Amino acid sequence: MNRIRLALFRNRPAAAELQDRLFKAGISSEVHDELQLERLWFVSKSAAGARLEVPFEQLEQATQLLLKWDRSEDALLGAVRCPECRSMRVDYPQFTRKSLLTNLAIGLIAELRIIEREYYCEECHCMWPRAKSKLRPRAHLAPNYFID
Repeated sequence: MNRIRLALFRNRPAAAELQDRLFKAGISSEVHDELQLERLWFVSKSAAGARLEVPFEQLEQATQLLLKWDRSEDALLGAVRCPECRSMRVDYPQFTRKSLLTNLAIGLIAELRIIEREYYCEECHCMWPRAKSKLRPRAHLAPNYFID
């Protein structure tokens, strides 16, 4: 059965709570820790997240339930959401689950603070920094350079 990521969470307990609620609503889901893969990206255990996955056929139903629960009781407080469109379809663009060497190289470059660790919204294509980290100054780059 093909599974698709429904939401990315900052910690496993928040994802596990929603997994239980989805199970009670009749939707099978799985929580996968990101720690094993993110270790190659030099991410600490406390900063590693968890992703909630559902079968592709139940994606729309699960999304509607999560949004309903969020409107009524803020169920998605632990989820990483896009600051522009509030979508839950968020991922790391620099991180791949298919290549060990690429993750190691990009993780090392991010640890040296040459590039930022960023989130990417798959809906509106917005990118924002993962944390308020202090990068080395780059005088030749202005913030929002291409934004009018």
